[in-house]
Amino acid sequence: MLPARRFRFVRLLAWCVLLGATAHHCAWAARAKDRKVLPPQDTGFLNRTIQVHGVTYRFQVYLPEEWRRDDHKLWPVILFLHGRGERGSEGMWQTQIGLPQDVRDHPDRWPFIIVMPQCPQDTYWTDSAGMDLALATLSRETAEFNGDPDRTYLTGLSLGGYGVWELARLYPHRWAAVVVVSSGIFWSYAPERWTRANSLPAEYARAIGRSTPVWMFHGTEDTVVSIRQSEMMYEAMKAAGGRVRLWIYQGMHHDTWTRAYNEPELPRWLLDHRLPAPPNPRNGKGLVREQEPLPFSERLVIALHPPAIRLTQAQIDNLSGDYQEGNGYVAMTLFWQNDRLYGRNRYGEIDELAAASPTELFYPQGSYITRIIAERGPDGRISAIVLRDDRHEERWERKKSPPNH
Repeated sequence: MLPARRFRFVRLLAWCVLLGATAHHCAWAARAKDRKVLPPQDTGFLNRTIQVHGVTYRFQVYLPEEWRRDDHKLWPVILFLHGRGERGSEGMWQTQIGLPQDVRDHPDRWPFIIVMPQCPQDTYWTDSAGMDLALATLSRETAEFNGDPDRTYLTGLSLGGYGVWELARLYPHRWAAVVVVSSGIFWSYAPERWTRANSLPAEYARAIGRSTPVWMFHGTEDTVVSIRQSEMMYEAMKAAGGRVRLWIYQGMHHDTWTRAYNEPELPRWLLDHRLPAPPNPRNGKGLVREQEPLPFSERLVIALHPPAIRLTQAQIDNLSGDYQEGNGYVAMTLFWQNDRLYGRNRYGEIDELAAASPTELFYPQGSYITRIIAERGPDGRISAIVLRDDRHEERWERKKSPPNH
């Protein structure tokens, strides 16, 4: 049993420890209360609303999966303007085609904050209200989500491309780069603009200037917005000493945006550009400015499909046969008929095939993306085929012929 004096000392020590711990906890709790604890931020496609001139609009913003609220990292930003068919007030139709579609297919390619306002029905991006809406959503989302003003990009398709050209003309020093798909400056709802065809492209080119690079995409068979519009803007930008690219897709109609935004080079090209640094003083003797970029122009015509080669009879025999899944079910049959190669899928549908090489086949009447790649075995014969598009692939082994009796 402890002596009374020692017992009182131990009890006093215990009380001191308890009081100290309580005081520490209270101080920590007070600091935590003063500190604003922010909830985790969702990423992906987010539903948003904004009020502009007293009107509430719904829109979407995309945040990459790696985006974090608390790391203070500046992110590149894209303002995307949709086409005529996506106008409305529900705030989501604009995420179904073009850039948002490719972001869903290839999120790894697009490390950007993407702002996607929606143009109301029966209005246009070139209206002052449409441009105010686009710029207001861009400014708010840039501020809220740590967007980088020096890496802010502008893009749009069809009707949205009209708005892109207008915003690029009116605010040329806001955009690090501009991308226009299947569009121009002669608005379908303002046909009188064609009376200024000899002067209007040059006016836009001069306003945009030499420092803002522009990349255009257009299809040769576009009957909605004539490819002539992109050709005219290309020539005007080139004559003004600007930096301009025009990629023309042979055989494609108005919808070139699926292919354009799927170009792997496009997001890399955007990230290669940023706004020039502001002038800096140098020893009080004037200003040092970045060297003005050199003029650049590129016009490419891109075939819908690669050129086809003629296969020899031995190559045809090597490809022909049934190709099966792991469970033994035939997924594809390749066969030769009437001097043409065909593929029959698991549903019995038959499509013509052409050869880019003895081991690479494509659909001349169909998708420009899908390829069938043949694999050779050790004996040099085709042992399997791989059906591949830009999102996935399936591999099927060649079905072995039964032994001869």
